[in-house]
Formats: sequence, C-alpha cells, structure tokens
Amino acid sequence: MSESKDARAERLKAALRENLRRRKAQGRGRAETGSSPDADRSGPDERDSGGPDSDKSGL
Repeated sequence: MSESKDARAERLKAALRENLRRRKAQGRGRAETGSSPDADRSGPDERDSGGPDSDKSGL
C-alpha cells in the first residue's frame, strides 16, 4: 500500500512540476507580447443602451 502512495506522490510531483513549467512559459509569452491578462476583457458596451431595459427614468 505504501508503494502505491509513493507512486501517486511521484506522479503528482511530476504533474505539478510540468504545470509550473507551462505556466512560467505562458507568463514569459505574455510578457513578450506586452499584453496584460485584463486587456482582453472589455467593460460594459456603451453602444448597447437602446435595449428594452434602457429606461433610465427610474420609474
């Protein structure tokens, strides 16, 4: 039983190491392009103010 726990721990360790490598490479790639993670997200679209819920009178 101890051997299976050791094998699982080794697999988890390897997976975590690989994940860390992948995330570091991804971070380096983002730093090279100069874009921030929030640059892709846009706020509310101001042009979409004519919808059915656009009554701004507060009534």
